[in-house]
Amino acid sequence: MTVTDRIALAGQTPAVEAMRARLLIARYTRALRTPRGLAGSIILGILIITAVAAPLLFPGGYDVQSRDALALPTLAAPFGTDEVGRNIFVRAVFGTRTDLSLVGVAIPIAAVLGTLLGLIGIINRTAGNLAQRLFDLIMGFPSLILGICVTLVIGPGWLALVLAMTIYALPAFGRLSRATLLSQEHRDYVSAARMLGVTKSRIMARHILPHTLDTMIAQMVVAAVAAIFLESSLSIVGLGVQPPEPSLGVLLNSGARYMEDQPFYVLGPAAVLFLLVLGFSLLADAVTSKDLPA
Repeated sequence: MTVTDRIALAGQTPAVEAMRARLLIARYTRALRTPRGLAGSIILGILIITAVAAPLLFPGGYDVQSRDALALPTLAAPFGTDEVGRNIFVRAVFGTRTDLSLVGVAIPIAAVLGTLLGLIGIINRTAGNLAQRLFDLIMGFPSLILGICVTLVIGPGWLALVLAMTIYALPAFGRLSRATLLSQEHRDYVSAARMLGVTKSRIMARHILPHTLDTMIAQMVVAAVAAIFLESSLSIVGLGVQPPEPSLGVLLNSGARYMEDQPFYVLGPAAVLFLLVLGFSLLADAVTSKDLPA
């Protein structure tokens, strides 16, 4: 048997890998072309582009003060101003930038760690079972309680938020990758790889891991929604991003005290938060739809 024949027997030829990649790209391209996928992509695209370009659009930054405290909306300040005269719209844009940055750091870390912990059972059964018990423990805590515990230990701020988001998202990725492992480890191509003497770590990396990509990408979108809610919840109770740096949760927390005098202090950031969550939710619905071909 030639080397090429052995690789083919293990089900991992370059042609197979290329075909799997093309199918995955085609699936998500179709998802983005659905009404929900297109709407979610447009909403998120506008918010992301605006957030990324915030320093160019508003070179003065988010902390510029004026004498018009708690002013109602104008063309220059669509959400009005806060208690010290800062433009709430500008702060909401920078707050969106903060939220997206946190999600962009925490969710990929959670995806990688959770997937590896979920798949470690193929290398060591005991370690795999311990990882599942860890997931059970984490899932026993509501997200806000878990976030509060993390911030009380290391103090409020970016590090606590990223750590809380990462820990909370771990079980979902771990359970999904574990389910993939259980469904694939007795397939013929995995058995063939074992018979050919392929190491367990290589089987995990080359034969099991690629099959998790589809569900992991979809789960990352779903996890982003939960992470945004967690950041907002912690910031509202004062344990998230710390003023004067803005986040949508910080703005909601600050604006609640001035709801009667300046209702747009809350309504403006709340509308941005709604659009952000709506965009991710529509995209998540599209990529997880059962109507898409596998």
